[in-house]
Amino acid sequence: MKGIRKLMDRIKPSFEKGGRFEKLHSTFDAFETFLFVPDHVTRNGSHIRDSIDLKRVMIVVVMALMPALLFGMYNTGLQHFRATGVADASLWTCFGFGFWKVLPIIVVSYVVGLGIEFVSAQIRGHEVNEGFLVSGLLIPLVMPVDVPLWMVAVATAFAVIIGKEVFGGTGMNVFNPALLARAFIFFAYTPYISGEKIWIAGLTKGEGIVDGFSGATPLTDAASAVLTGSSQIQWTQGGPWDWFLGTIPGCIGETSTLAILIGAVILLWTGVASWRIMLSVFAGGYLTGLLFNLIGLNAYMNIPAYYHLILGGFAFGAVFMATDPVTGSQTNTGKWIYGFLIGALAVLIRVVNPGYPEGMMLSILFMNAVAPLIDYYVVQANVRRRNRRLKPAK
Repeated sequence: MKGIRKLMDRIKPSFEKGGRFEKLHSTFDAFETFLFVPDHVTRNGSHIRDSIDLKRVMIVVVMALMPALLFGMYNTGLQHFRATGVADASLWTCFGFGFWKVLPIIVVSYVVGLGIEFVSAQIRGHEVNEGFLVSGLLIPLVMPVDVPLWMVAVATAFAVIIGKEVFGGTGMNVFNPALLARAFIFFAYTPYISGEKIWIAGLTKGEGIVDGFSGATPLTDAASAVLTGSSQIQWTQGGPWDWFLGTIPGCIGETSTLAILIGAVILLWTGVASWRIMLSVFAGGYLTGLLFNLIGLNAYMNIPAYYHLILGGFAFGAVFMATDPVTGSQTNTGKWIYGFLIGALAVLIRVVNPGYPEGMMLSILFMNAVAPLIDYYVVQANVRRRNRRLKPAK
């Protein structure tokens, strides 16, 4: 590292004001701060000296995503070999297959997203922020493994430009960029992110698939029962334990609730994510599930309420998407309301709209838009309460 530091110090003057490459200062600064701790501090005014900065927060979130990513790679291989009739594929065989399937999606996401970030920073003359370190990994994790790479590139560009840069960049966006990328593909290229064949590598091409194999997710099973008017859901992908472990078809990083909860422990232990939002999302989903159990108008409403918490992207959304500090509520009371409504709306969308059996994506995006309004009314309620306390008695 000392050699790299000496190299950076030697070429640094060329990128500073008056140097040959001063227009590329933002790009150089991004690489330098990625490799080393920034050497600039505040010089005047009130300030806090702390070891936690945006880069460290982003790295913690990336570390928390590792269990879901690594399991997603393993599960990608596991589902492929199950579909092709290879029942004795080893852990490393499954992981190796999944690694080479998932890696290109990650590379495309980072290359496109960071490329736009660098260009935007150069145009504006701003520093390159580290926010996309997390978004660049979240985008692949919420995608099906067989999604075309060019589609990932277009969706990432849309999310960064329309969902982030037009609002001013990192810290200014209204909507979660990773969910915008997924929403873009869902509404623009629906067949590539819904149905039964896109969750398993090679299933769309029929690569030696065994007869009778189904690539349907548990959410698809539930929605199918509602669409056909069946009184009972025929689960084709195991039961609650399989769903909790994640050995089922689904988006790359969303299937394993266990791996996601390991990431949640890392986020909560480091204080990076809000426990209020996490807890309230799960509470909102569970209580709404209980309410629909009482109503019981279709088969989806009758499933045990806790099923909703381990199916689809519910846990992933609660831990990694809803807790985004930029797009979520900022007040403590607002976080409880914001999280509860995300969980409740996700379950509501699932059970009343079988055409869209997931619900979590739309729920979080909707609440992203409502979060500032929630905080506004929470603050106003506090102001009114304090004014009443200070009002002199007659």
